[in-house]
Amino acid sequence: MKGSDRRTDAACPRPAARDSLYTPVRVVDLDLDEPSGLRSPGGSGADDPDGRVLALVRLHGHPLGLVTATGTAGGTAALRRALVDAAHRELPVPALSTATPAARPSRVARARVPAGPVTVSVIVCTRDREALLPVCLDAVLATRRPGVEVIVVDNAPATTATEDLVRERYGDRVRYVQEPLPGLSRARNRGLSVAGGEICAFTDDDTVADAGWVDALADTFASDDRIGCVTGLVLPAELDTEAQFVVEQYNGPVRGFATRSWSLRDGLSDPLDRFSTGRFGMGANMAFRTDVLRAIGGFDPATGTGTPSRGGEDLLAFLQVLTAGHTVSYQPDALVWHRHRRTMAELAHQVDGFGVGFTAYLTAAVAHQPRLLAGIVRLLPYGLWRWHRTHRPAARPRYGVTDEVLRELRRTERRGLARGPFCYLRTVRQQRRTSTGGRSS
Repeated sequence: MKGSDRRTDAACPRPAARDSLYTPVRVVDLDLDEPSGLRSPGGSGADDPDGRVLALVRLHGHPLGLVTATGTAGGTAALRRALVDAAHRELPVPALSTATPAARPSRVARARVPAGPVTVSVIVCTRDREALLPVCLDAVLATRRPGVEVIVVDNAPATTATEDLVRERYGDRVRYVQEPLPGLSRARNRGLSVAGGEICAFTDDDTVADAGWVDALADTFASDDRIGCVTGLVLPAELDTEAQFVVEQYNGPVRGFATRSWSLRDGLSDPLDRFSTGRFGMGANMAFRTDVLRAIGGFDPATGTGTPSRGGEDLLAFLQVLTAGHTVSYQPDALVWHRHRRTMAELAHQVDGFGVGFTAYLTAAVAHQPRLLAGIVRLLPYGLWRWHRTHRPAARPRYGVTDEVLRELRRTERRGLARGPFCYLRTVRQQRRTSTGGRSS
């Protein structure tokens, strides 16, 4: 529900006008087990890709990694061969490519067999984005798992357009509810309050869910009852504009293509993992055991898009699940495709929000659990050093994106980091003054 933040933040600088040298990159989906061709994100057949192409490579449906190649008009077969060659050269492609379907292992190791199918509620929060919402809902409804409950939460809408769309196009296949108070956390809490599934899965209205998304989430929860939260892989649905490519360069798929889990019970390999919960996943692709999320109080309404805090509600929920003694797991088979911001001005505002939201989240974490303050203070110098190290611009420009663009975004995020604690406290004060005792508290 990125569109819920209607406010123009005067503190967020606008990039200077300049000529862009960016060349669009086409995104495709390639399964080494399906020699028929390439697909667009979301499963439809790809048009004849011409120019630079970024491909998600899968084997038997499981994501392995990303490769690039250059296509020419009418040369789809040659492009596919080039992408396959790049995959075998650059990615850990196992010998399973010739295995029969019965011999193909699942990435989700079943620790125990569940007593029955896990029920899932998919919650999509939206605000006045009727053009994007049908693409998202159509993809969710097309996921392979039967009996999925789909809930649309309309957050402080300006008109009845979203309600009309959902009721007329989807009928009883999608449940429509409204949250009158603005804010992504409030909208998610509203969805949580009416969800009937054992699992609550959240995605944004600007995503396209992979056909196996819900299955991968549910199977991961079924593999171990200690898991309280599962996140998944988020990849770009398109790289048509410079801004869409830059955000991948700046903040790309750092979580990778291997399953991972974090638990305080088993110990953390990196001390920063306890607080740098952005490594676990992101709000566009996350799921929780419904009873676990309700037990931690849902999402803090003083965090998230639509408030001065600008974000961090997902990071805080991950931390609260972790500190409550549960496991957080990352499952790349649970894939959604995301439509990034299309303009550099929108991207600058978003990156500013990354900074504000992160330190707002840390402030909220201390407000909820004061004992965490000592650990945050102790790790702060190391964390800042790591942040600077991981946000260095690339050694050379890629596809017309210059180092100066990345440096300016880094400065923008750094300014946001400095404001985050004040923005969280400001949000808390505002909500205390204007609280109406609404349903999403």
